[in-house]
Amino acid sequence: MFEFEVLGTDPSSAARVGRFHTPHGLVETPAFMPVGTCATIKGLTADQVKATGSQMILANTYHLLLRPGPQTVAALGGVHATMAWDGPILTDSGGYQVFSLADLRDISDEGVTFRSHIDGSRVELTPERAIAVQEALGADVIMQLDECPPHDAGRAVVAEAVRRSAAWAARCRAAQRRDDQALFAIQQGGVDPELRAESARRIVELDLPGYAIGGLSVGEGHDAMMRVLDAADGQFPRKKPRYLMGVGEPRDLLGAIARGVDLFDCVMPTRNGRNAMAYTWSGSLKLRNAAHAGDARPLEEDCPCLACRRYSRGTIRHLFMAREMLGPTLLSLHNLTFFARFTAAIRAAIAEGTFGEQTDRWLAALYGGKAR
Repeated sequence: MFEFEVLGTDPSSAARVGRFHTPHGLVETPAFMPVGTCATIKGLTADQVKATGSQMILANTYHLLLRPGPQTVAALGGVHATMAWDGPILTDSGGYQVFSLADLRDISDEGVTFRSHIDGSRVELTPERAIAVQEALGADVIMQLDECPPHDAGRAVVAEAVRRSAAWAARCRAAQRRDDQALFAIQQGGVDPELRAESARRIVELDLPGYAIGGLSVGEGHDAMMRVLDAADGQFPRKKPRYLMGVGEPRDLLGAIARGVDLFDCVMPTRNGRNAMAYTWSGSLKLRNAAHAGDARPLEEDCPCLACRRYSRGTIRHLFMAREMLGPTLLSLHNLTFFARFTAAIRAAIAEGTFGEQTDRWLAALYGGKAR
């Protein structure tokens, strides 16, 4: 049911273009996955998300465990039916909430106990329960429960997270019952090269369908992230997909792809869209700026999205200033379209052997000036 093909590589880097086959369809890689934390891409229908060119989307185990509950999702036909999405879906295990909800949880070798951020009730999540919940949700790719330490944690804390996450990965594999879901293990280790290598070695020994790089994009910065990823191509099997979790800044995508990463997810395109920021090939636009008030141009001249085909910058600014919900919807559509077009252009450049020179052009255009 799952197969990953490497179709071509870049002569100047570890970048590769490939195909990831899943029960709900093919994903051309490198690919970016929009995030639908609570089984919805905020403000967008599944058909709208599909029209952006997005291939695979993400939902979150912890949030769906709290509401509506995995049994309810299963009764509704699984996460695909719940989201009205017929393509591939990945569910995060709740491991990121070990980091983001640190003030609301207790952690031990057995698992994590949270106080629900909704009603304060006690929620227990073990590796076994994380798998059971994800099997009830029915996503194509499921993730192990892991511990993500903060970027400024001491070495002893990070080493403990490496040990615990590797042990939890083994428990997740032992708990898995469905064979139509691909379980990915997650590397931890902060920015410590020795701990990263140890973590990779321990999870690769499990021989799982894919591997994720976790514990980055948590405050360490671009350069530190790239130093960690410098070793990734040699740490993970070449014939299996590699997924960098929670990363969406365009320069981070370019740097990670050059180092052999295939899959990405992040809330940035939709979150920034809801906050009046649009991504374009010549840099970002802040639509609340007064300079856009009378601007009749589209966000991007050649963009096929609904926002660019039917609405001007000035109109979209008005929608935000009037607090009309259409504004966030239009910019979310545009930003997801940008990321789908961006990764499609990256795939084409890798296939053509021009990824290195194209990267230089893209970085100059995207970051040559301040957001406007």
